[in-house]
Amino acid sequence: MLKSKTFVKKTRSGGVMKIVREHYLRDDIWCGSEVCSECKQESTVLQRDACIESNLCPFPHYLVPDTNVVLHQIDVLEDPVIRNVIILQTVMQEVRHRSAPVYKRLKDLIHDKEKHFYTFTNEHHRETFIEREPGESANDRNDRAIRVAAKWYSQHLKTPEAEAEGLRVVLITNDQGNKAKAEESGLLVYRCEEYIKSLIANPELVDRLALSNNEQNEISSSKVLFPEHLPLSRIQAGIKSGTFLQGTFRASRDNYLEATVFVQGEGEDSTEIILQGLQNLNRAVHQDVVAVQLLPRDQWVAPSSVVLQDDGVPKDDETNEEEDGRRKRICVEEHMKPTGKVVGIIKRNWRPFCGMLNVSQIKESTRHLFTPADRRIPRIRIETRQASTLAGQRIMVAIDGWPKHSRYPNGHFVRSLGSAGDKETETEVLLLEHDVPHQAFSQAVLSFLPKMPWTITPEDMVKREDLRQLTVCSVDPPGCTDIDDALHCRELDNGNFEVGVHIADVSHFIRPGNALDKEAANRGTTVYLCGRRIDMVPELLSSNLCSLRSNVERMAFSCIWEMNHNAEILKTRFTKSVINSKASLTYAEAQMRIDDTSMNDDITKSLRGLNKLAKILKRRRIENGALTLSSLEVRFHIDSETHDPIDLQTKELMETNSMVEEFMLLANISVAQKIYDEFSECALLRKHPAPPPSNYDILIKAAKSKGLEIHTDSAKALADSLDVAKVDGFSYFNTLLRILATRCMMQAVYFCSGMDSDFHHYGLASSIYTHFTSPIRRYSDIIVHRLLAVAIGADSTYPDLMDKHKQSALCNNLNYRHKMAQYAQRASVAFHTQLFFKNRGILNEEGFILFVRKNAIIVLIPKFGLEGTVFFDGKGKTGVNLRFDEEVPSLTVEQHTFHMFDKVNVTISLDDSNIQHQKIRMALLEPVIPGVSVPAPEVEPQPKKPKLDR
Repeated sequence: MLKSKTFVKKTRSGGVMKIVREHYLRDDIWCGSEVCSECKQESTVLQRDACIESNLCPFPHYLVPDTNVVLHQIDVLEDPVIRNVIILQTVMQEVRHRSAPVYKRLKDLIHDKEKHFYTFTNEHHRETFIEREPGESANDRNDRAIRVAAKWYSQHLKTPEAEAEGLRVVLITNDQGNKAKAEESGLLVYRCEEYIKSLIANPELVDRLALSNNEQNEISSSKVLFPEHLPLSRIQAGIKSGTFLQGTFRASRDNYLEATVFVQGEGEDSTEIILQGLQNLNRAVHQDVVAVQLLPRDQWVAPSSVVLQDDGVPKDDETNEEEDGRRKRICVEEHMKPTGKVVGIIKRNWRPFCGMLNVSQIKESTRHLFTPADRRIPRIRIETRQASTLAGQRIMVAIDGWPKHSRYPNGHFVRSLGSAGDKETETEVLLLEHDVPHQAFSQAVLSFLPKMPWTITPEDMVKREDLRQLTVCSVDPPGCTDIDDALHCRELDNGNFEVGVHIADVSHFIRPGNALDKEAANRGTTVYLCGRRIDMVPELLSSNLCSLRSNVERMAFSCIWEMNHNAEILKTRFTKSVINSKASLTYAEAQMRIDDTSMNDDITKSLRGLNKLAKILKRRRIENGALTLSSLEVRFHIDSETHDPIDLQTKELMETNSMVEEFMLLANISVAQKIYDEFSECALLRKHPAPPPSNYDILIKAAKSKGLEIHTDSAKALADSLDVAKVDGFSYFNTLLRILATRCMMQAVYFCSGMDSDFHHYGLASSIYTHFTSPIRRYSDIIVHRLLAVAIGADSTYPDLMDKHKQSALCNNLNYRHKMAQYAQRASVAFHTQLFFKNRGILNEEGFILFVRKNAIIVLIPKFGLEGTVFFDGKGKTGVNLRFDEEVPSLTVEQHTFHMFDKVNVTISLDDSNIQHQKIRMALLEPVIPGVSVPAPEVEPQPKKPKLDR
């Protein structure tokens, strides 16, 4: 049966277009039930024995949830107890439109054969399709479609066999109007909460119920604590008129009363707006997209100099007087920034959060506060009857909503992850908290791997250059199995040098659009944790067929230059190739060969040639304004049996580190220029924006305090200033200054050339740049390989590769995945640092003050790459005289003044008195400040050195 839908659409030019769409209705759509004898179905999903033990429904039954139940109770639907569920096409379409994450979870449930979720295409079934009536809203029409489909199932399954089984269909909805109309039509219908409470097999499932808006308001205080959020229509009109600004909300790690909103603009027109105080934050959560209204200039404030953490007062009727007082303390007269307030939420970015439960001190209370592991997320109030069981556990909690009467958002318990402090639990937590895809690769993905044994065939060699005779070798960290790159250098007959960078040809094995490609694109990057690696591609590729191991033939993508003795490039060519690496060396092994004058074999000669040219390239790059920044990086030595860290040391960089880095940078620049020349609209490039001048304020003040001047007009000016910034008798000063300069930098990002006009890479002082050299661990490099292959005629293109909008969307995901991978790596270092100090008692170490705040100092311990915050003011401390000078900057505590970069002696130990807040304790040894008790601070590892973005 064919139906037609006709509607009109306004075109961009202002005209009106009539659109007619055909809608086919069928009689042969299966119901999916084992008990049905009418449908001629090849296979069934819904079971004959469909009994879920329920006091409310003590008979076999299928569940039909409406859209809102699926959207808000997906955590409940995922429980193993819930089986034999009919998901209507109407519901699928609405969920897909309203929430992509929930839609993905729903599809996973449908694909899980143990769950018996069946998708019924009611919109194409002759007896369940309905037309929208005049004056009927789309929502009301969909509710009616769900009721009609549920009614059809109830009647369709009234066969003698089904009647004998006692099988019934139960509609689940939280909409009172929908429920009333369903009851009028004779349907068996319940609210989600009353049905879940009736389950016998899993009474704890009640804790996972998301609260409705009405339920949230019922448990909230009657006193309004926050301004009302504006409706979306007013927000959109305000953004269009310029009254409001749209941006991403970024909560502060150090001050729960402060956040910033980054408003994207053209070029230098981007703006960062400060928000201070609970009411101005107005229930926004980190990474939400919000609408902000700028405050009058006389209400602008400066960024906070106070480290302030939420003490978690569990009273909903708490006034904001204390918070307002604190807010006034953190505002200073100078250096005011654009300041605003959140007037509405455009898009929530909520997800399940990991953390621990703060059990209420009120006896028999079911309401408790949950503290997320991420300090940027507010505490969440949940109701649970399992508090005694969950105490000491790492758990996941989801936010349901944040009423204007509530001090904290309301949420519900999702699941327990395991005991706090357990290595497997903590690793799971940091992967979930940083949204790192880490599940085992599916069979669909693995099906696209090459069959073993695998060899290079004559067909593979048709478009490849045979470079197996070259003296190629790789230089990597010890224990590296995913070897992306290898190099060679040989002197030519004309006295010049041929230098080659050979990169694993991963794109040969991962073809566009298949399940393996989609999984790699979603993961975006390999994540390196302490003692564990989360691969972007299956191990067969990452550690075997793509890895450029020694003495085996491997496919590569080669970038080959002819250079003179001054490392000037005379010719450049790119080719798909086959290589046979002659050695897999560590940085130390390669350095030893270069330094040992008795060694003169071909591999050593190649390394010496590379090292000589690399030094020239580096000197020239720095002369052109490239930055040499600094950051401490530590390496753990892990016990092979217990997997505990048994030693910790800062990494030492050698000439060979720089040698490899220079040629990787050069290859990336060469490839970037080639793909942009060929595809100016769709080249995947990487840029590093210049920091806004205000970012350098702290660096300039720190240098000025030592009588030095830092110029920041350009990267070249900054590099030159850092080179000459030295203090007599203070050898570590320049390193500290470069660490501080690193903190001033912006994040480097991927972008599509057709969607941006600023290509410059500030840190490298390069006009164009991309990533080509690590395709085993970065999906960006796979795309660049595909672009380069098309450019040289070695492979064919495909539509998505030439679509700048899809490339731009891909870049957004890659930027997100890379950022979260960095955070996960830092969290892994932090946890292993705790394990390292666990059984070592108290250690005395030397540190340097890296930052000075109004109520604290932040101390860096170079030996361990640690930072710790030492507070002098806070809850329970009175009578301490503090004087903060922002210009110097310095903090005077009683009679002693602390300056940036001052040397201090500290004690370090693990404070494990409270497993919920287990952390490393750092306390000052000297000078001793009378009357000051130093609490256990939050201690974090230093961010890794940028490695020049190679």
